[in-house]
Amino acid sequence: MIDLSKYFNTELDQHKDVLNLTKQSIEPQFIELVECCKNSIEVGGKLIFFGNGGSAADAQHLSTELTVKFSKERDPIPAIALTTDTSTLTAIGNDFGFEKIFSRQIQALGRPNDVVIAISTSGKSQNVIEAVKAAKSMGIKVVAFTGMSGDKLIEISDIGIKIPSNTVSRVQEMHITIGQMLCNALEKHLGLV
Repeated sequence: MIDLSKYFNTELDQHKDVLNLTKQSIEPQFIELVECCKNSIEVGGKLIFFGNGGSAADAQHLSTELTVKFSKERDPIPAIALTTDTSTLTAIGNDFGFEKIFSRQIQALGRPNDVVIAISTSGKSQNVIEAVKAAKSMGIKVVAFTGMSGDKLIEISDIGIKIPSNTVSRVQEMHITIGQMLCNALEKHLGLV
């Protein structure tokens, strides 16, 4: 059995440490991310989120915050998650392979003024990498949300949000934190609230 009091405090201390390291290491990239997304929206583009597992849930969460509302009722911000259409996902997986489930959708839905936001804790998910390559070949800006092992994904992206941790849960916590900060900043920066 574990000492739950010690566990509770250790987990939150680790979260705080990663939060502080994140604060020290990605401010310029966050500012670039917000500006990039703002510029896209202002010229009629949209934000396209995707990832696997918990990152798929984050993609859906963040696109919903933008299309519905974050802090106040306001005009919608165009965003989609490529993780929600089960017919499309299963058809692509069956006909072309799981590694193509996002790239095929990027080819169908992506436009040059869009911003693709690829979320991968490890940065090694082949279907995420394939989608980033597809977006880049179409002239679409790419943002990568990843962790310390995500150098391959960062290298092929325009903006890298690299959380300074190798612990999956800590990386995912920071991804949703930075993602929600993006949503709030966009509302304000676009003058919608």
